[in-house]
Amino acid sequence: MATQDVTPLDVERIRADFPILEREIDGQQLVYLDNAATSQTPERVIDAISDYYREYNANVHRGIHQLSQEASIAYEEAHDRVAEFVGADGREEIVFTGNTTEAMNTVGYAWGLNELGPGDEVVLTEMEHHASLVTWQQIAKLTGAECKYIPITDEGYLDMEAAAELITDDTEMVSVVHVSNTLGTVNPVSELADIAHDHDSLIFVDGAQSVPHQPVDVEAMDCDFFAFSGHKMCGPTGIGALYGKEHILEEMEPYSYGGDMILKVTFEDSQWNELPWKFEAGTPNIADGIAFAEACDYLDDIGLERIHRHGQQLAEYAYDRLTEWDDVEVYGPPGDDRAGLVAFNLETTHAHDLSSILNDYAVAIRAGDHCTQPLHDVLGTAASARASFYLYNTREEVDALVEAIDEARQLFA
Repeated sequence: MATQDVTPLDVERIRADFPILEREIDGQQLVYLDNAATSQTPERVIDAISDYYREYNANVHRGIHQLSQEASIAYEEAHDRVAEFVGADGREEIVFTGNTTEAMNTVGYAWGLNELGPGDEVVLTEMEHHASLVTWQQIAKLTGAECKYIPITDEGYLDMEAAAELITDDTEMVSVVHVSNTLGTVNPVSELADIAHDHDSLIFVDGAQSVPHQPVDVEAMDCDFFAFSGHKMCGPTGIGALYGKEHILEEMEPYSYGGDMILKVTFEDSQWNELPWKFEAGTPNIADGIAFAEACDYLDDIGLERIHRHGQQLAEYAYDRLTEWDDVEVYGPPGDDRAGLVAFNLETTHAHDLSSILNDYAVAIRAGDHCTQPLHDVLGTAASARASFYLYNTREEVDALVEAIDEARQLFA
């Protein structure tokens, strides 16, 4: 995957921002390679959370006093910052959610239950995360709609010819993962958006694995919905965002009710608040929303193009090292055409056992189906091991991973 020349990251300086990376486990330096599940958090993001609780802890939109005013401004400006980060038009298009999964469910229930019915189709891909696949599967069951799946090729790419055939005038929603958390495939979401819109369908893009690693512009992509999580992009857990085109969000009915999402309430009826607040019922996750914006600042200060290239280089290096062995199977596209992760299996060792052995060497990876059970069925395996890289990882850590895997190979030879 070609990218423009960018200045390499000063990884040692970046690592100093992350206190947890100094940790040792049983006397060995931690090698954290589980970033596709959750990234680590820099000091300045931790400070943003602490500053809120130490200096202006108050509820938002509900008080005239100074602390509430300060909290409200910071929380609203956080929406502005996140909108800017992904190229949205403004805060009206950014709903804060608990995570990507909640964003999926928000659209599934607030849009899907009202818009889908018998004869309608939702088109997904075989590489979807359960957050997308299960949500639309269950919404389809409730509405009588049908789910169809774009297959993958032997190399781990989407079969775009099949996509063009599956997306028809009966398609109401296309839901696609931007970057596969198992294969490392970067999907052509703009092309899929064009196909979807040619058939008057909407498209929802799962950006959980793309936003942390590469520049994203939702308007240029022309997606109708886009979702991502703070905890995968140097932010805190429990906060994420749903982008939606303003005119679509305006037409949607909320599915979660309570305080702050209302404008007027009588005993007979209620009127909804303006966007984005009509989809944020109750006291929101204020501190983490503010820290979410700080994480956007942190990544922009370093440079998403540089982060993107760094992750690609580590993934390519890991791919090349792992494919030197005949008893290791690596899933997904070639090493020079993938995002910053590598999923693989050692022929003689179950992924869970391999992960346990690597933990003895203080190497943290993920093992299991990575919330992509149907994809693993397609791949012909119940589970895989996954090493995923981020801006603070090094080639030396890839070497440590490979050395630990080699120890497991020798142990089970």
